[in-house]
Amino acid sequence: MDLNIVWFLLIGLFIIVYAILDGYDLGVGFLHLFARDEHERRVNMSAIGPLWDGNEVWLIAGGGSLFAVFPVVYATVLSAFYILFFLLLFSLIFRAISIEFRNKVISESWKRFWDWGFGVGSLSAALVFGIMLGNVLQGLPVNEEHLVVVQSLPLFNAYSVFIGVLVLTLFTMHGASYMTLKADDLYLRRVKKYLFTACVVFIILYAVAVAVTVYTLPVMFENLLNRPLSIPIAIINLAALIYIPFANRRGRYGRAFSASAVFIASTLGLLGLSLFPDMLRSTINPLYSLTAYNASAGPYTLNVMLIIALIALPVITVYAVFINRVFKGKVVLHEEGYE
Repeated sequence: MDLNIVWFLLIGLFIIVYAILDGYDLGVGFLHLFARDEHERRVNMSAIGPLWDGNEVWLIAGGGSLFAVFPVVYATVLSAFYILFFLLLFSLIFRAISIEFRNKVISESWKRFWDWGFGVGSLSAALVFGIMLGNVLQGLPVNEEHLVVVQSLPLFNAYSVFIGVLVLTLFTMHGASYMTLKADDLYLRRVKKYLFTACVVFIILYAVAVAVTVYTLPVMFENLLNRPLSIPIAIINLAALIYIPFANRRGRYGRAFSASAVFIASTLGLLGLSLFPDMLRSTINPLYSLTAYNASAGPYTLNVMLIIALIALPVITVYAVFINRVFKGKVVLHEEGYE
């Protein structure tokens, strides 16, 4: 296995872990829009308050690695998705400010404003992630100079917007499964209903997305059929998705959340298998596509960055495990805070 493949897998790992960890953050944020009272809103905020900033470290790790290891891909994506990146940054920043500022002033209107900021910021961030993914799956108009012909790139096309809604639904399901681990009593019963509804909606949308992708992007499935590893991953993917509502109904909330995480990981794994070695397919000419080989940095950079990754990856992994273990269990609210 050469360094280009290693780095393709590492960046894929960063994306998967980020989607799992910040996915439930964004899902809880969207569900926050449906909270009925102050108790439910405090439980939501307390559930992710200690965790959200650590979860976003994985996004920084993935983006930084892409910049250093596949600079051509980084530059091309940034130039193509300039507007989307600004929307994403604004959404992530605004939701972060909402979490920190909500309880700084004792005022119902103040709290309500930041509650909406938290919910809308989470919703828009999830949608933007999905729209980006939809455009990447379709391919970009990359020319022979590895530049995107921006004039012929409609970012908000029907397919990408549909994938955006699909990702939002997925994160809502994931966030609801996480909240079954945190909520209790009446709110837990409501969260279980949210999870079941999100599962049903997502399964329908997922089936439609697969059918549409098979019809419009057959090359992705041709690649999967030529890779034996895709078969067991696809079986795991389907089994995990089906298991989520069953585990939720039987009160096995930890297993439901684990199944949701496995589903996200296997879905992104299948997408990576279908794309490799391409990182950005060109809709102008397949020969212009950016791959893990023609868009990578030199061997020296790949080696140095691998050493850095081997040092940093265990550190952020230990931190993620530690912080999640410290704050595991149900949220217990007190007048002055929570446990």
